[in-house]
Amino acid sequence: MADVLIAFCTFPNSEIAAKAAKEVVEARVAACCNILPQVHSIYWWEGKVESADEVLAVFKLPKSSYDEFEAKIRSVHPYEVPEIIAFPLTDGLPAYLEWVKESCS
Repeated sequence: MADVLIAFCTFPNSEIAAKAAKEVVEARVAACCNILPQVHSIYWWEGKVESADEVLAVFKLPKSSYDEFEAKIRSVHPYEVPEIIAFPLTDGLPAYLEWVKESCS
């Protein structure tokens, strides 16, 4: 099961998130992306605490696609240091996990 990842990435708005998601899915790097319409982020940046409303994109992808996924996100992301984090799945519906892998092959 660890050959499928869940990756999180925040974006400044839903339009940029949708553009990134479409590019990544069309390239068959990720099987799908869910875009959550609003999160409020509080973070340390350049020596002070900042906050911003953002959207959260949740991608499902094969581990083998991670490097290409990261490169594609960085190419369309407006942030200097975008949040791109991924976690291996340890459990999940086998048919769904197989669909993720097949969608990106």
